[in-house]
Amino acid sequence: MLRLVQDVAGETYSAVFYEGLGDLPHFNPDLDVDPLPEAVAGLRAAIARADAVLVCTPEYAGTLPGSFKNLLDWTVGGTEICDKPTGWINAANPGRGEGAVATLRTVLEYTGAGIVEEACARIAIADPDARERITEVLRALVR
Repeated sequence: MLRLVQDVAGETYSAVFYEGLGDLPHFNPDLDVDPLPEAVAGLRAAIARADAVLVCTPEYAGTLPGSFKNLLDWTVGGTEICDKPTGWINAANPGRGEGAVATLRTVLEYTGAGIVEEACARIAIADPDARERITEVLRALVR
């Protein structure tokens, strides 16, 4: 889904992927102090550089995958995502994904992210209107 987002963004929007998920240490509040672990500092710097944040995560066992929840846990102690326009695309199959969205909303609200409701959508990859709907999500994030 994020590759499709990048394709739709094209030259109109700059879509930058965070690809360091596997490098993040397991969240430990004792490590959430300066100097931060290098991977955590990189994550927070990437969020700080972004004008907005768009998340796309699968549902796993009725909630967020553990590795992605770990990433979000590392954002709680920082201020980089506070008030940052944030949205998500839920690409789960019909009848699925609500657990992931509920957990994602809870954690993002806790971090102070500026959730843009119009930029939160359920878009199946096979949706014939996926490109148009992604365009709407991106427009909502930059407004």
